[in-house]
Amino acid sequence: QVQLVESGGGLVQAGGSLRLSCAASGGAFATYTMGWFRQAPGKDREFVALIPGSGVSTRYADSVRGRFTISRDNAKNTMYLQMTSLKPEDTALYYCAAKFGYSTSSSDFHSWGQGTQVTVSS
Repeated sequence: QVQLVESGGGLVQAGGSLRLSCAASGGAFATYTMGWFRQAPGKDREFVALIPGSGVSTRYADSVRGRFTISRDNAKNTMYLQMTSLKPEDTALYYCAAKFGYSTSSSDFHSWGQGTQVTVSS
C-alpha cells in the first residue's frame, strides 16, 4: 500500500498563501493519479484538485480554480497544493489521496493521508 503524509498546513490570514505537500512512499508514485480533498467541520468531504501521473490534465473544483495550483515532482514522490488568495471558507482539514493509473475523475481514490489543518482567519 502507498503511504501518504500531508504537511504544510497552518494558520493564515485571508488573502494569504499556503503551500501543502504530500509525501508518498511504498508504491510507484509516478503511475498514480493524485488528488487533494478537504473537509470542514460538520460538512462532507469535498474534492479540491487532482493531477494524473504525467502532470497533464489537472482538474480543479470550481471553488478553488484560479486560486489553487496542484503540481507534483515524481522524482521526489511528492505532490503539492499551492493555495493563494485564501478565504475563510477554505478552512478545512486537507487530505491527499491516490489511485492507480491515469484518471481525471474525482472518485475512487483508495489511499488517503491523515490530513493537515488549514485555518484562514478574516
